Amino acid sequence: MSTRVLCASTLYGAVTLAAALDSGCFAAADRTVLVVCTTAAIPETAVPLDRMPGFERLRDRFDRVVSWNEAIAPFHPSGWSPRADDAPLWERYLRMLWELGDEPVELALESLQVPPALSLARLFPDAPIDVYADGLMSYGPTRSKLDPLVGERVRRLLHLDLVPGLRPLLLAEFSTVPEVIPTAAFTAVVASLAEGRPESAAEAAEPGGGALLLGQYLSALAILTPDEEEELHLSMVRGAVAEGHTRLLFKPHPVAPASWTHALEQEAAALGAELTVIDRPELAEVLLLRLRPALVVACFSTGLFTAAHFYGVPVARVGTGLLLERLTPYENSNRVPVTLADALLPDLAAGGRSGPPYAAGDPLGPAGGNLPGLVAAVGYAMQPKIRPDLRTAAERFLGAHLDETVRRYFKRRRLTALGLPGGLPAPRRAVVRRLARRPAVRRVALRVRRAAGR
Repeated sequence: MSTRVLCASTLYGAVTLAAALDSGCFAAADRTVLVVCTTAAIPETAVPLDRMPGFERLRDRFDRVVSWNEAIAPFHPSGWSPRADDAPLWERYLRMLWELGDEPVELALESLQVPPALSLARLFPDAPIDVYADGLMSYGPTRSKLDPLVGERVRRLLHLDLVPGLRPLLLAEFSTVPEVIPTAAFTAVVASLAEGRPESAAEAAEPGGGALLLGQYLSALAILTPDEEEELHLSMVRGAVAEGHTRLLFKPHPVAPASWTHALEQEAAALGAELTVIDRPELAEVLLLRLRPALVVACFSTGLFTAAHFYGVPVARVGTGLLLERLTPYENSNRVPVTLADALLPDLAAGGRSGPPYAAGDPLGPAGGNLPGLVAAVGYAMQPKIRPDLRTAAERFLGAHLDETVRRYFKRRRLTALGLPGGLPAPRRAVVRRLARRPAVRRVALRVRRAAGR
């Protein structure tokens, strides 16, 4: 017998796996086991994936559903990884707990660089691995150097075609083959989740139209302060009203403070609009089907790209310029998603909106050049040691297209350190390095950075 073990920590991930199964991306197996993982800061207070509304429509695709949290309790899934000497004991324990016997196992994992996916990969050292992508991050490079004993076992990267024609950088250093999960399969699974759901107050009030605002909890990642993120959401309200929308629907992040929604409701009322908060857990894609909005607004949510490409809904972004400045360190894995949203989607503050973003081979807005070149250059700047093969592409793109528009995606200090076009010339680099070693200069620079962050 052969067993396929799939791991998911979000409903979006489970829907992606279901679409891959339905479309034949996986070869036939005697048994399919779904490992459900809850990675919230306090897992005991979060609703497990297999108890979320809509999961019952996915359940029949899996022969068995098991809990990773229960298997490793009391350890936290995001912080625990087995010691090398203990791995054989843990594998034996999991095979007994999940009734896997001694049969061959294949793995399908997300976010392979970190636990729990990395833990599972280490506990089944002989299992071939397929990785399925979590949204836009697949287009960026692998965020940390991966153990070759794990990376060399990865056969494919399954991903949704969120940016048509753009090839993912994730795990390409291991010659992993990217494979697109058919869009039709994904939207069919989403449609099955939307069917039979009870009608919400927002749908009952006025089906169709309005602007859907997708919140992101960026302050929890220390990218923005809580006040800055609240202002980001307020700018969504102001921009949507300026576009002529008087009916607004806000989907907050599940763990965002409730006080933010109160401020948005007050701001909408002051502008003559009505804002409805969608307070139940729901995929953005399900909301697109159920609410049929006329516009979707977010910062760099994957939902912007599924709305534009999968459902043909006009979209607009807000706040990406601020995030490009604030993302630290430069290799932050959100950088490519923010770059894609900034480069391809219209800015709500500028009053523009569109349907699908630019195709991957089209000119990159006013910057000229092409999107694959930009992504390759950003990817190399993020991870030059993991992807040294991208240097030539980065030099070519920056040498031909580096203007003020493209420069927003790069830090001069980063370009200087890597010796790329746009950085300081070699003599000036030497001067900067000498100055940087002086304690007085470093103290002044630290004061300036602290003042700028206030």
